[in-house]
Amino acid sequence: MNAMGIIFTNDASLGELTNKRTMASLPFGGRYRQVDFALSNLSYAGIRHVGIISRHSYHSLMNHIGDGAEWGLELEEGGLEFLTPFAQSVTHTYRGKLESLSNAMDFLAYGADDELLVLQDSAILANLDLNDILNKHVASGKDITVVTKAGVCNSRKAIDLAIKTGEDGEVTDLLVDYAAPAEYAASMDVFVMNKKWMIQQVRELIARDKFHMDRDLVLGGWQRGKVSINVYPFEGQALYNDSVGEYYENSLSLIDRDVRHDVFHGNHPIYTKVRDRVPTYYGEECDVENCLVADGCVLEGEVEDSVLFRQVTVEAGAEVEHCIIMNDSVVGAGAELKYVILDKNVTVTPGAKVIGTKNNPIIVKRGETV
Repeated sequence: MNAMGIIFTNDASLGELTNKRTMASLPFGGRYRQVDFALSNLSYAGIRHVGIISRHSYHSLMNHIGDGAEWGLELEEGGLEFLTPFAQSVTHTYRGKLESLSNAMDFLAYGADDELLVLQDSAILANLDLNDILNKHVASGKDITVVTKAGVCNSRKAIDLAIKTGEDGEVTDLLVDYAAPAEYAASMDVFVMNKKWMIQQVRELIARDKFHMDRDLVLGGWQRGKVSINVYPFEGQALYNDSVGEYYENSLSLIDRDVRHDVFHGNHPIYTKVRDRVPTYYGEECDVENCLVADGCVLEGEVEDSVLFRQVTVEAGAEVEHCIIMNDSVVGAGAELKYVILDKNVTVTPGAKVIGTKNNPIIVKRGETV
């Protein structure tokens, strides 16, 4: 059965990390951007009609995706398209996912053969088998399938959409924007539905001034008995990067081989933009332990329990622990970094000390010198 995909790039704030970029273009895992997961999931399922919805700060995202070749997609009408609600909207407003979908009706209506619609977010990273999800959705006969993850709800973290099911798998309760208890499963912001049905729902809800996906369509429709919900429990790793703390913790979790394999190779490979670099150089006096290191780095100091992106330099005598260091950053000789996130092109001067904590890592903005 043919399907089309929509990727929301997210505008949630991770402080300095997303001031000038979308969540979708946020670097992750040494070589990747967060959008790579959604693109790879869709590509593996054979979905070639993909729209990417973003409100602003999408230039780095467009540069990363390019013509879509790395994911087997083509940047053209009927293929991969960038959809910007402010550019398409008559009202120049954006109040939620339904609002943005309403402003992208021309894209949704294109392709009469696409029977199903897959919506994905960019803040929750997972290696999904969308073919299985699509098949389970069709078999369920329900209006909408929500992919969920158990073990995320803990009565502390606010969840966009939390779902409780009975022993038969049927939905018994829904909560929106609430710190749900552990017996609820958290939505992964992945939805599957019939495309024509969704187009009609969007039109009707927008006409009633309803624009929230979770609250107005899923929760509201279910409460009124107008929307039937199928729940697809996901068993693999799901990384919720909803805050700086979660981004930091999830990034360092990739040092674990089992986590890394599940995330990047679980159901299929995760692809990214190819940037070939020379192999990383390890100096004679360097000491690198329990790290994830990309290509093109020059390492002559001590690095422990850290994630290093491409072309990072750690000079002799420098000490780096529990850090995330993005592309082209330089840690000067004798510098000391602990619990720090360096954005791209940061220079740490020789002898400088930047020390955060596990719960409050320090972020150094892109291009700064400290």
